[in-house]
Amino acid sequence: MDPTSPESETRPEINPSSAATNPAAVQPIKATPEATAFESTPSSFADPPPERSNSLDELTHDLSSLHDLSTRGQWEAILDKISQSRALFLLTKPHEHLTYLTYQVIALTKLRRSDEASHELNSLHDFDGEHYRYESFPEIYPDRKGSMVPFSLRWMYALVPTRLGNRQEGLDRLYTLLDFVRERIKEKEGNDDSVELWKKREIFVMSCLLGFHLGHKEFGVSLELIKELIKRDPLDPVLVSKLGSVQMQFGDIEGAKATFDRVEKMSNHNGLVSETQFKNLVGRNKALVHVVAKDYAAAVREYEECIERDNSDVVAVNNKALCLMYSRDLSDAIKSMKSVLREITLMLSRLTTRRFV
Repeated sequence: MDPTSPESETRPEINPSSAATNPAAVQPIKATPEATAFESTPSSFADPPPERSNSLDELTHDLSSLHDLSTRGQWEAILDKISQSRALFLLTKPHEHLTYLTYQVIALTKLRRSDEASHELNSLHDFDGEHYRYESFPEIYPDRKGSMVPFSLRWMYALVPTRLGNRQEGLDRLYTLLDFVRERIKEKEGNDDSVELWKKREIFVMSCLLGFHLGHKEFGVSLELIKELIKRDPLDPVLVSKLGSVQMQFGDIEGAKATFDRVEKMSNHNGLVSETQFKNLVGRNKALVHVVAKDYAAAVREYEECIERDNSDVVAVNNKALCLMYSRDLSDAIKSMKSVLREITLMLSRLTTRRFV
C-alpha cells in the first residue's frame, strides 16, 4: 500500500495464491481444451500490483487483522469481523467504510456469493461522486484530495458481473477501468512514485483483459494486448512466451517458433524468474512446437525434463498427461495426473502446517 497516493492507502492485499479472488485473470485464462489446452506457462496475470505499507492499522482500523485473515483464506471470519466492527461502530472515517466494503466484496466473491457481492457494489452508486472524495471531508482529511475509493473495489466492480454470467458487462467495465487508470497516469506526470504505481495497475488491468479474451479464443484481440504489454516490458520471458503461444493458436507457426527462439536467447539476464523457472519455460515452449507437429513423444520428453527440474511444475505435468492421452496412453496419463495431485496435496499440507507452528 502507498499511504501517500489517493486510491492506494486503503487498498487491501489480495492473496495471490487463491483463485477465487483472482478470478479476474485466473478463471478467464483457464483453458478450454480446444483453445489453450497446452499452456506455455502458469498465468502470472492474476496478481494485483504490489503496494508499499508502513503500519496497516495506521491506514484503517484493524486492517492488519483483515489482511492476516485474507492471506489465510478465512473468508467467513472476515465477514464476521466486518459485521462486528460495523455493529460496534468502530469505523469512524469514510475511507474505512470503503476499505471494509472492499474486503466484504472480495470475501463474498471467494465464497461464491457473487450475487451478494454485486448487491453491495451497486449500493455505492457513483464511484466518482463528491461523497467519495477526501476534500469533501476537510475536517477529517485536511491535507488530502482525490478519490478515496480503493483500486481493488473498482477492480471487483468489473470482475463480479463475469462471475454472474454477464461477461460483456464485465469486459465493458474492465475497459472503462483501463481508461480510468490511463487518465490517472496522465494526471500524475511528474510524481514518479505515483505514476509507477498506476502503470503497474495499467498492466494488471490489461493482463486481466488478456485472460478474458484468451479464454474465449479471441486471439486477434489477445495478440494486440500482448504486443502492447511487451512494449512496456520487452525482456519479460513469460510475456514473450505467451505471445508465442497465441501466435501458435492463431496459426502463425513460424512466427511462434521465432518468438520462442527469442525467449531462449534472453538467457534470463534480467532475473524476472528463477533459473529453474526460465529453463522450464524454454522447455515448455519447445514442447509446444512438438505438440503442434503432433510429435507427442518428443513433447513428453521435454515435459519430463521440466518435471525433473521442478516436480511442482503443474503446467508441465498437465501437458505431459495430455500428450500421453493424445498418444492413446491413457494409463500413463492417469498415473501422471495422480502423481502431481499427490505432490500438490503434500505441498499444501506442509504450507498449512508451517502457518500454525
